[in-house]
Amino acid sequence: MNSKYIIDTEENKSFMKGLTEDLLRFGHKFPAPTGSSYYLGNDGTPWTDRPRETWITCRMAHVYSIGSVLGHEGSEELIDQALKGIKGELHDDINGGWYPGVTADGKILPDKQCYAHAFVILAASSALLAGKPGAEELLKEALELYDKRFWNDEEGLACDTWNTEFTVCDPYRGLNANMHTVEAFLAVADVTGNELYRERAGRIIDHVITWAKNNNWRIPEHFTSDWKPDLECNKDRPADQFKPYGATPGHGIEWSRLITQWATSTYEDKAQAKAYIDAAENLFNRAITDAWNADGAPGIVYTTDWDGKPVVHDRMHWTLAEAINTSAVLYRATGDSKYADNYAEFMQYLDEKVLDHENGSWFHQLDRDNNVIGTVWPGKSDIYHALQATLIPYCDIAVSVAVAAGRK
Repeated sequence: MNSKYIIDTEENKSFMKGLTEDLLRFGHKFPAPTGSSYYLGNDGTPWTDRPRETWITCRMAHVYSIGSVLGHEGSEELIDQALKGIKGELHDDINGGWYPGVTADGKILPDKQCYAHAFVILAASSALLAGKPGAEELLKEALELYDKRFWNDEEGLACDTWNTEFTVCDPYRGLNANMHTVEAFLAVADVTGNELYRERAGRIIDHVITWAKNNNWRIPEHFTSDWKPDLECNKDRPADQFKPYGATPGHGIEWSRLITQWATSTYEDKAQAKAYIDAAENLFNRAITDAWNADGAPGIVYTTDWDGKPVVHDRMHWTLAEAINTSAVLYRATGDSKYADNYAEFMQYLDEKVLDHENGSWFHQLDRDNNVIGTVWPGKSDIYHALQATLIPYCDIAVSVAVAAGRK
């Protein structure tokens, strides 16, 4: 095994640093004149004919806030541009909150998504960390809106989608938005010291662990309005971009990392944290057993059925990014060398198949034979997952990535 793939070698640290710099350079062209983020193409050129979406804009505000604390040149102006879009054309001045996005010609996209609002919170907390004027006020507004419209304190979970006017709540409930809520809430707690949000993250996590444990550690993704798992949701559209049918191993992996972060930041007593880290290991190991090299070729399949059989064989870059993150985090948390071995395998696969050595960044979707395709994720929409994967393996596992990167 090449030493540049092995965790804690100087070669791997250098490799990761180079990837971080490459990704931050790649994303420089994202801002539209109005501030919101263009969807980036294969070489980083904006695709100006696509909608400018809130979740992408917020991700770019977040990653260049990280760029700022790392000293990446140009980050300050890029954060400012993203914040201009978040405070401007993406914001609903009439009904409150944020639109999902705007079309290429500036028309609003309908509804109000928990997913997008979680990313507004993440962006605002990271911008506050980077010292941006107005970030504190933006975070306050985002949290108040989220608390009023999405968070259900009785359930300890968030709803998913309202109509634009916040008068009708869709009966669908989902864990993807709740997962990014956990990420955002942990960032808020780390940046502001408000531990209410860490406690709320723990309430969501407790639900997820219970559902996963009762389902052979394959997490149900979709639910009815009273939080009953809907295991057949989108069976006729198995490759849906945000609501695919069946288990999504990449989410099992991502939840594993977030659970470990929450547990290690919440409990000084290792015995108390251990029950959660055990659950995190179960989630990770189930996902890797089901999905890694599951069909005769390297890579992590996008989805499986409830018996662990692959349904959508495509490989998504974000899943690999989370596998790199989580294998490193579990290695730090447990000291078990098998996670270091997983990490090295994932790094080799990244270098050989997923890195675009010609145009920069990572290919966002490959087929089962590891050919680049774009049926679900054409182009290279943003750099969020990939950038975090170059940093988290060498960050404090108990701390959100933007805060931890600033301490390195």
